[in-house]
Amino acid sequence: MRRTIYLLPLMLMYLLSACENNFSETVTYPINEPVFMDADEFRAKVKVTNQARDIKKQGKISFYEGFLFISEPNEGIHIIDNRNPSNPENIGFIELTGNADIAIRDNLLYADSYIDLVWFDITNPHSPQFAGRIDSIFPDALPPVYNDYVIDYNMCFGENRQSGIIVGWKVAERTENINHFTGGGFWPWGGDVFYDSATSATNGGGGSKNGINGSMSRFALYDNKLYTVIRDYMSIFDLSGTTPVKAVENIYIGWSVETLFSYQDNMFMGTPTGMLIYSVADPLKPEYMSSVTHIFGCDPVVVHNDMAYVTVHSGNLCGQNVNELFIVDVSDVREPKKLVTYNMTKPKGLGIDKEMLFLCDDGLKIFSITTPEKSYLQSIKHIKGMEGYDLIAWNNVLMMIAEDGLYQYDYSDINDIKALSVIKFANNE
Repeated sequence: MRRTIYLLPLMLMYLLSACENNFSETVTYPINEPVFMDADEFRAKVKVTNQARDIKKQGKISFYEGFLFISEPNEGIHIIDNRNPSNPENIGFIELTGNADIAIRDNLLYADSYIDLVWFDITNPHSPQFAGRIDSIFPDALPPVYNDYVIDYNMCFGENRQSGIIVGWKVAERTENINHFTGGGFWPWGGDVFYDSATSATNGGGGSKNGINGSMSRFALYDNKLYTVIRDYMSIFDLSGTTPVKAVENIYIGWSVETLFSYQDNMFMGTPTGMLIYSVADPLKPEYMSSVTHIFGCDPVVVHNDMAYVTVHSGNLCGQNVNELFIVDVSDVREPKKLVTYNMTKPKGLGIDKEMLFLCDDGLKIFSITTPEKSYLQSIKHIKGMEGYDLIAWNNVLMMIAEDGLYQYDYSDINDIKALSVIKFANNE
């Protein structure tokens, strides 16, 4: 998950010169200005086809009824027939500008499209049908930034915002006169941090069928509700009817939430500085339970048998190089207890099945977690040769998306884990 901190370069410049009480200078700097698209044009771009499209970039994953759905950031959703994981077939594509996250329930696939929520009928995955859209339901959503420059916050949200939907960025140069004594001049940071879209066997209810999401997901399902987190806010949608309905006003969470995992009647949220726990025992009134803090870093979380497994990885442009996996006892969600920390190379997504922890770190690492009270983790296997991003472990099949492709393994025999197949991405062949 790429993160951009929008105040760091100019803050450092300011601190270096702050000792001179009356100092002015002209500063030229690059800045990301938003690119707008007409709303009607944007919403007309949805296209469903049974013509497969090459996957070019890793994204988030969801598994449902033998089919794997892969979100390619900002482009759309690839559909993989995975009923035979030794020979997966790329069978179709949903063109959906601005997509990052997905969730599936009862043959309906829900997806974000920048500021909108869109859903599709996938009763026949070979021929999905566009089913509906709620406009402007995620007003704070922004495209990812792939450079280290600041964004023009005022053009995105302030009085200078244009009409239309922000679909990208263009780099411009600004020259400003900065007076460090008076504090004059224009400092182009928004005081905020934005993220691009950084294995949840989500709970159902009433016999409903839910998809399984990877650990990087910001969508989760519980009690016929869809929970989403975009930056600082949680939205809840009621899925009990024929179309999703926003159930309550947006709930302020803060912390710039990156990932969401549903376990029992709690939501576990990964944030840049720690793990948050909210109770959803009352599904429409999430209640803060507790948090576990750590050094700034990306951190998906999964929970199994009242143990939370959290990864923190570096490379987030804020100057830290900590790479860890830590385990937290969450049997009492009001008082979680951090038990142990393991140093890792650069861990990302993770998942659990059959008392095994699967971890994207320097390839794929597999651990036994059968006796956590004694040794917590026992290494089973380490498969190198790829840079894993996220994974889903289900029914003896491990589905891992990496920088260069989709890798699958058979773990039915813990002592003989076998490679099943690889679909290489187009730009890595």
